[in-house]
Amino acid sequence: MTATKQPQYKRVLLKLSGEALGGNTGIGISPESVHNMAEQIFEVRELGVEVVVVVGGGNIFRGVSGSERGIERATGDYMGMLATVINALALQDALEKLGAPTRVQSAITMSQIAEPFIRRRAERHLEKKRVVIFGGGTGNPYFSTDTAAALRANEIGAEVILKATKVDGIYDSDPKKNPAAKRFSEITYLDALQRQLKVMDSTAFSLCMDNKMPIIVFDFFRPHNLRRVILGEKVGTLVTN
Repeated sequence: MTATKQPQYKRVLLKLSGEALGGNTGIGISPESVHNMAEQIFEVRELGVEVVVVVGGGNIFRGVSGSERGIERATGDYMGMLATVINALALQDALEKLGAPTRVQSAITMSQIAEPFIRRRAERHLEKKRVVIFGGGTGNPYFSTDTAAALRANEIGAEVILKATKVDGIYDSDPKKNPAAKRFSEITYLDALQRQLKVMDSTAFSLCMDNKMPIIVFDFFRPHNLRRVILGEKVGTLVTN
């Protein structure tokens, strides 16, 4: 029975896409979707696990697509970073309604609504069992929130990056287009790169590979899946050496 199992990790970083907060359409903020996410995070926090979250902003604005429509790329990226802070506040609200103390830290200074990112302060919050949500990406244009996740995970000493997706792991081809696509239970960084499996963008992936930061890609939308990953069940795909 899972009730007797112990968490396999003490400190984890959960990477959420912005689209996940948008529900079925992936656009805007779905209070129901945010509540469901918060419940899963709250569930693992109750196991004693220290959780940090990096959230994307694609449900509101994505810098790359903005630049394709004529917005200057750096400006578009800053707009996307602001979108991630909106999402961070929505997730904070949902978590605190469940009774989980949280802090939002932003890589872009906006002191009225979020703390600036300070590594030691983030670690102190975790020691006090607060959930820390990182908004604002890395604070720099041309870097994705995947890169922010890889950077923050290494900075705050997370043991693993848990990349929340709508599929149950990494496949050798798109399972929506190819019914015979094969799912990997485990794959090495080099194999994933050689197969061009696009686990994360190249900058984020290189940062994880260089620092031996394991990544678990899993279906976050199956109830209790985050808890199952934390308890060491074979969920999703593990990317490691």
